[in-house]
Amino acid sequence: RKQSQKQVQSYSREEHQQYVMQRQMQQEEQEETHQAMKKAASSRSQVEPQPVTVQQHQQQSRPVQNQNYQLVEPQNNLKSSNHVKKPVLVSTKSAGSADSSGAVSSTGSSKVQPNAAFAMTQKAQNDAKGSPLPQVVYRALGDRSYEKRKNAALEIEALVKSLAEIAATSNPSTSQEHKMIELLIQSLASDFCPAMNAHFRKGGLIGLAATAIGLMPQEGLKDIYLASLIKPVLNCFDDPEPRVRYYACESLYNIVKVARGSILAYFNKIFEGVATVLADTDEEVRDGANLLDRLVKDIVTESDEFSVDKFLPLLQNYIRRTNPYIRQLVVGWITVLDGIPDVCLIDYLPDFLDGLFNMLSDSNLEIRQAADSALSEFLREIRNSEVLEFGPIVNILVFQCQSKERLIRLTSVTWLSELIHHPDSGGDKLLPFHAGVLSAILNCISDTEVEIRKVSERSNGDLLALIRDTKHDFELRILVETLTKKLADKDDVPTKMATLKWVNMLLEKRRRDMDSFINNLMPVLLQLLSDQSDGVVLLTVQVLSRISLSEIDRQGTSSREKVRDEEQFEMVIKSILKLFRDDRRLLETRGSLIVRRLCVLLNAKSVYLVMADIISSYDLSPESGESFTLEFVATMVQTLNLILLTASELYNLRQLLEESFAGEILDEGSTTSINRSRTEKYNAKKRRRK
Repeated sequence: RKQSQKQVQSYSREEHQQYVMQRQMQQEEQEETHQAMKKAASSRSQVEPQPVTVQQHQQQSRPVQNQNYQLVEPQNNLKSSNHVKKPVLVSTKSAGSADSSGAVSSTGSSKVQPNAAFAMTQKAQNDAKGSPLPQVVYRALGDRSYEKRKNAALEIEALVKSLAEIAATSNPSTSQEHKMIELLIQSLASDFCPAMNAHFRKGGLIGLAATAIGLMPQEGLKDIYLASLIKPVLNCFDDPEPRVRYYACESLYNIVKVARGSILAYFNKIFEGVATVLADTDEEVRDGANLLDRLVKDIVTESDEFSVDKFLPLLQNYIRRTNPYIRQLVVGWITVLDGIPDVCLIDYLPDFLDGLFNMLSDSNLEIRQAADSALSEFLREIRNSEVLEFGPIVNILVFQCQSKERLIRLTSVTWLSELIHHPDSGGDKLLPFHAGVLSAILNCISDTEVEIRKVSERSNGDLLALIRDTKHDFELRILVETLTKKLADKDDVPTKMATLKWVNMLLEKRRRDMDSFINNLMPVLLQLLSDQSDGVVLLTVQVLSRISLSEIDRQGTSSREKVRDEEQFEMVIKSILKLFRDDRRLLETRGSLIVRRLCVLLNAKSVYLVMADIISSYDLSPESGESFTLEFVATMVQTLNLILLTASELYNLRQLLEESFAGEILDEGSTTSINRSRTEKYNAKKRRRK
């Protein structure tokens, strides 16, 4: 028992002595480092550092001999609840060798070093092998104290400046100074920036910025090392530590400020990095990114070497992002580039116009306002542009007119209206895309928003006048297909009215070409006769009347005359009578309106004669399904008689009948005489059947 107590006391004393020795050596080392940094800072503030020769730098940067350390346990098997065995670092060097502090270890004995702090310092010394940095600066650059890292960066700046002054007058391929600068940058990029310790990464970023500042007086050297300086900084933009990401923004800001226009060669990489940190969750990092972004914008604005073609693919990629910070970045860059006199951004407008329109639906008010302002400026430039590619822009606008967002629809239809009035095109360049433009306008003409409806109605009238007055040929088929589809699918009155006006205009302008589309139009037009709106019904009758007419060339003149096409006229009347036969309610409610409108637009006498001719053949082929029943014929005759006797539109026809039945002598070949004879024969046949 006494022997055990002696062993415990002996172990405690040994361990205590080792601990005291470790603390003393650690304090001495920290004091030595502090004095060296203080001396260096004071000497720098008093005099300008003199150029340093290569031999001096090699002597300063000569690393200490590498030592191998291993963890050993105290040789004591005694277990005690009051003491915890701590591993210590023991040098494995042979006797008589000197360590970094100048101490010499005896034969067979172990030199005890400080624990965690000394181990990190010793690792930094080992990593500094081959680096032109002095060991004191190397250690201070990774210190947790910001002041020490800052002072170390000042030393790096002075060192690089002195090396650059010598290297500026020598050959880069053979100059030792060039190699030392490369080695310094490589050391900062490989030893510090990817280090596990966050303070080392911060020190590496400060060191790279100091290196760039040191190279600033030498214009020719900045471009040589710029790629090596930018790459490790951009890699730190993805660092897990927010402070490291902020230091990366600060470091790149200083590098860009030094390099100025030389950074345009790496613009895309810098833009991607800025986009990454602008979307950061930390507010300080975003503030640093905004400062960097403004600096890069100033440089691009001042330069005349910026390539929009190289930046465009990146812009197309980022303009699709929905992150609000990235959207602010993109729309800000579009505005800046559009303001540069040497950059004609309107030539690239179709590549990002769709993305700008999508920003109008963003929940952030600032983004919506910025996008709307940019679009307004582009629209102003379009008005004054003499060369404009309509196709891609029109396709984007047509698509955006279908958006659910009010602002997007209003802006899109406003753009279409401006394109219709574009002074350079005169409408001619828009002719290949008139079907798409018309479809978009007709979609918005019945919008719930009053402002959108007004702009759409005005644009529709302008486009109709443009097509009507143009002397150039245009494709009719796709336009008629668009109109037919709108008549069949749309239920709102404004769209139907506008579409019927278009069909009527086309029948008037290109009557002969429209003959091939009559068979497709007739079913849709006949269906519109049952519409609840009287305006739609009357306009449909007008279109049907236009179908009944044909064009003939006047002899000796270049003008054309509209005359009734008997075949088409009979087809239209027969179709209307069949519609009345199949829909008795239509005959009762709208029959009088339709017949009276036909008599106004066409000759009333001709309408009644053709109807009488068709009705009189009701019993010729009852099995074919084309004939009319006796009941329908009776109802139709009563309706026609009532219209004839009461409608003001048929006054002239009543006058003609009055003259014919007043006992005047009629020409045997006159139409009235022929139809009177037909009526008498028909009545006689009817009496015989009874």
